[in-house]
Amino acid sequence: MTAIERSRTVAVVGAGTMGQGIAQVALLAGHRVLIYDINAALAADGVGIVQDRVERMAAKGRLDHAEAEDAIGRIGSAHALADLADAALVIEAVVEDTGVKRALFAALEEVVSPEAVLATNTSSLSVTELAADLGHPGRFLGLHFFNPAPLLPLVEVVSGHATDPAASDLAYRTVLGWGKTPVRCADTPGFIVNRIARPFYAEAFAVYEEQGADPATIDAVLRECGGFKMGPFALTDLIGQDVNEAVTRSVWESFFRSPKFTPSLAQRRLVQSGRLGRKSGHGWFPYGPGAAAPAPHTAGPEEAPDKVTVVGDLGPAAGLVELLEEAGIAVTTAEHGGPYIQLPGEGQLVLADGKTSIEFADVVYFDLALDYRGATRIALSAGADTSERTLAEAVGLFQKLGKQVSVIGDVPGMIVARTVAMLIDLTADAVARGVASPEDIDTAMRLGVNYPLGPSEWHDRLGRDWAYDLLHHLDERCPGGRYAPSLALFKLGYAEDGQEADEGEDSE
Repeated sequence: MTAIERSRTVAVVGAGTMGQGIAQVALLAGHRVLIYDINAALAADGVGIVQDRVERMAAKGRLDHAEAEDAIGRIGSAHALADLADAALVIEAVVEDTGVKRALFAALEEVVSPEAVLATNTSSLSVTELAADLGHPGRFLGLHFFNPAPLLPLVEVVSGHATDPAASDLAYRTVLGWGKTPVRCADTPGFIVNRIARPFYAEAFAVYEEQGADPATIDAVLRECGGFKMGPFALTDLIGQDVNEAVTRSVWESFFRSPKFTPSLAQRRLVQSGRLGRKSGHGWFPYGPGAAAPAPHTAGPEEAPDKVTVVGDLGPAAGLVELLEEAGIAVTTAEHGGPYIQLPGEGQLVLADGKTSIEFADVVYFDLALDYRGATRIALSAGADTSERTLAEAVGLFQKLGKQVSVIGDVPGMIVARTVAMLIDLTADAVARGVASPEDIDTAMRLGVNYPLGPSEWHDRLGRDWAYDLLHHLDERCPGGRYAPSLALFKLGYAEDGQEADEGEDSE
């Protein structure tokens, strides 16, 4: 299947920010582009805005002047839907209302040819439902661009229940030819990104609601330890608390109020109070003139132990052994038992595993890191029975490694670890249900929300049982289904066991 020819017209319905961005992408790919809006003045303004952007690109040397002039001549506004009759592709970017969109596509079907592809840019509505009244639902699909469309590479190509694979392939190849990175997705609540991303927000909000840490500290740990570009509190302030909560609530309702997607009461209170984030001047954090920058909790200096014993295999934290030795801390090892780092005061330093410090005599937990060498901050948690000496030695140890240390409450799974485990679990479940491939989900999460690794990449790095075991422990301590590991994650471990056995036989 080839892409839509560059000589064919692409129409965009809706002259708002997304419509303008999509029109610009199609225009610079070489198509004739028509923008239609029920408000003709907005359509004309949209054309002018896109033309101005193209001129600025040429002025900055990002586009050849001749190409810019040609592009400017290929875009125009449509005064009526009938003007879109020769469009090979129509992309809708109007208000997120099912009734409005269904009426629009019913009208478009009376205008365009039966071979034309109809696409919605919806981020939250069912593609299947939007096509329900169409006479030719096979040519209808979702093309979910991310804002700003000219800059962000990801496009989710969403197939509804009735979408013809040939139409999906045509749209996929067309978007690929436009210089975007398309990923295939079945019609599911939230598609890929908005479905898989829920734990990034939800687990941070849960730690806050459990009095584990304040928003600034949670954000700092996810950035400086987990490798995420922004923390969820600052990010939802940027998005808008009302917008982010609406997406969460929509996914939750669409999954019949599954506990996996339960919204945050703390976020609901923000929305109810009008603290919507940057646009209102206050969200999780204050904004505007004189607003103080949020500061994470950082522990004061402590003396590092001069020696430790590493008991067992530290797994994802095994790289700490080399860092300890480089820092001048004497390390002895014990193969049996553990895994933990034995401190001189007889306390233990344990990688987050979904359990709590209070269950043990003298334990400090430390959080998962994307890269312990590159991490600039580590979170520690201690229980009521953890000795002051053990906590001080744990703090000093990581400070000796050049890390800032945030001590949080005794919450199971801590911050980064429980977030990553949930991302892995939702991904395994989505793959098993045919939503998308592991590779497309990884691509979507890296490009769509700038994650440092895709969930399947995390899984491969951490090992087949890591996420399952952590969630199993979390589920025991926080029953109700939210943390119950999926059957897909359970089966994934067994499948990898079998693969390793086969590889072992092949090597003999």
